[in-house]
Amino acid sequence: MKVLALPLILAVAMSAGTLDDKKPKVSVKANPAMGMSPVRVVVTADVNGGSSEEELYCPAIEWEWGDETKSSDNADCDPYVAGKSEVKRRFTADHTYRTSGEYQVQFRMKKKDRIVGAGNTMVRVRPGLGDGGGIDRSAAATR
Repeated sequence: MKVLALPLILAVAMSAGTLDDKKPKVSVKANPAMGMSPVRVVVTADVNGGSSEEELYCPAIEWEWGDETKSSDNADCDPYVAGKSEVKRRFTADHTYRTSGEYQVQFRMKKKDRIVGAGNTMVRVRPGLGDGGGIDRSAAATR
């Protein structure tokens, strides 16, 4: 009986793995990936693969910027028609970081509150004019 259980566990693990293989691969890139504050960053998400065109058609898009702010886009699309409906595979958004820090930008594609694709990237912001030019103004004022 124990010998039969191992193949069953392997079969379940292998079939679960194939479900993940059908999710699209999402590559997220920031330009610039490093800058001085304030910095406007343009982020692009490229979507490759996926289980079906219909599942990727007209998703809700969410960007989480890593600085406690979010952006979203819920497109109003016509019903999906196989072979005719265009599936968008590149998404672009921009965000301005005003203070220094390391920020993880997260991208999510959703269909009816279910995530169908996701990816992330890092943005590094160094002190600049947005941080007072890297000068501690409170210390300078007490001199």
